[in-house]
Amino acid sequence: MKKQQQSVTSLPQSPLEERHSRMIKYSIAMGVRLLCLAALLFVHEWYFMIALGVAAVVLPWLAVVIANTGANTPGTMSSPGGQMVAFDQVPPTTRQREYGGRPE
Repeated sequence: MKKQQQSVTSLPQSPLEERHSRMIKYSIAMGVRLLCLAALLFVHEWYFMIALGVAAVVLPWLAVVIANTGANTPGTMSSPGGQMVAFDQVPPTTRQREYGGRPE
């Protein structure tokens, strides 16, 4: 049986990179919200004030939605290769407790 090799391009994004990407998206959206709130001080037309006020209210929700849309989809992840071995076939020297501590 030929083993399928994993390619770097087929691996999902690391959790650290994904978190960084979400933080950047969220920060940009919150920066735009801050600009909308600051612009409310200088705009005098009522329709601009309403548009900026609605944007300032909706942007936090929109920022969370945009930031949490991940790039990792279930179709892009592949399971690691390996061979399943029955428990009774494992050599006795490698049997250790799973939860840590010293081996018995």
